Amino acid sequence: MAKTVAEINEKIRKGQAVVATAEEIIGIVAKKGLEKASREIDVVTTATFGPMCSSGAYINVGHSKPRIKFGGGVTYLNDVPVYAGFAAVDIFIGATSLPDNDPRNRTYPGEFSYGGGHVIEELVAGKDIRLVATAYGTDCYPRKRIETLINLKDINEAVLFNIRNAYQNYNVAVNLSDRTIHTYMGVLKADLGNANYCSAGQLSPLLNDPYYKTIGIGTRIFLGGGVGYVAWQGTQHNPDVLRGDNGVPKRGAGTLAVIGDLKQMKPEWLRGVSFLGYGCTLMVGIGVPIPILSEEILRHTTVRDEEIFAAVVDYSGAYPQREPDILGEVSYGQLKSGRIVVQERNVPTASLSSYPKAVEIAQTLKEWIRSGQFLLTEPVASLPGVESGITFKPLEERLS
Repeated sequence: MAKTVAEINEKIRKGQAVVATAEEIIGIVAKKGLEKASREIDVVTTATFGPMCSSGAYINVGHSKPRIKFGGGVTYLNDVPVYAGFAAVDIFIGATSLPDNDPRNRTYPGEFSYGGGHVIEELVAGKDIRLVATAYGTDCYPRKRIETLINLKDINEAVLFNIRNAYQNYNVAVNLSDRTIHTYMGVLKADLGNANYCSAGQLSPLLNDPYYKTIGIGTRIFLGGGVGYVAWQGTQHNPDVLRGDNGVPKRGAGTLAVIGDLKQMKPEWLRGVSFLGYGCTLMVGIGVPIPILSEEILRHTTVRDEEIFAAVVDYSGAYPQREPDILGEVSYGQLKSGRIVVQERNVPTASLSSYPKAVEIAQTLKEWIRSGQFLLTEPVASLPGVESGITFKPLEERLS
């Protein structure tokens, strides 16, 4: 018999909800069967922890005496430029923002050691952050410069707002050229020297809900160690891609825009990272509960790494030139074995995301639900699905 979110929440309140992680549910269903397990299991928790470049935070620092209007000047947090084109003291810091003195203009790109993601991590950790801002001055905002320290506990709003997270599958990156290249998929050695991927596979949220039956706008989630919500579909949300017989996309597909109170979060789950020769970003921990409302929903959560396939793409040629060439498909089971075969070559693999940390998030969310600390929400609207007509549009250059 079908369940409802309200019925599951009542069981959570009473401490009676039965919860399993997306890793655990595979064995449970294999042992008990789909029908029996769908009656017994109330929630399956999913998770991912990896670099998510389209992340950032908006902050209101409060008004100085005399007042200053940041917009129109330049504003920095720990020497990292932030966007201030809002009202007087609202700012937004992006995870990939870099200081003006970064090594971008050197012959060799060098190591990017500090950026917006690191500022966000340090802010969440309770460290003082140096704010420097200049302005043009007005009658109501006469001040033209300020330099001060800010701290998470002293500012007004501090909100993590990530416009594209939790990608539903992604490329496996390789390098066919004769030189090492530096990418957002990490360092790729020449001549198929390695293959990098970035997904939690069978634990990843949208891979466990391939048609967005339960994850939607308003879904309450684990975000950065606190509670957050799905705010909208993420940018580049592209549900109409090649899928397997199990419905799981074989290419990058759906994405989530997420939001949450930075003051609730923990630096363990928001980590600034640097990519040699590429730039900086933010590692983000996300956990999404899937209410088991039907056998169909449960069946999707039993997907295994061996049943999830990703495209192998050459980042030295096809990818930067926006060419569609796919070198092949491999399963996450193969990727996690440590080696894949590409063009008859045995290529070592490595993951940019942390599967052990994803397991930890899924277990933490499971305990939050079992202890009654975390109730589920019904989406106020669905994410655009396969029949939505959404297609991914490239940028075509034109002058008129």
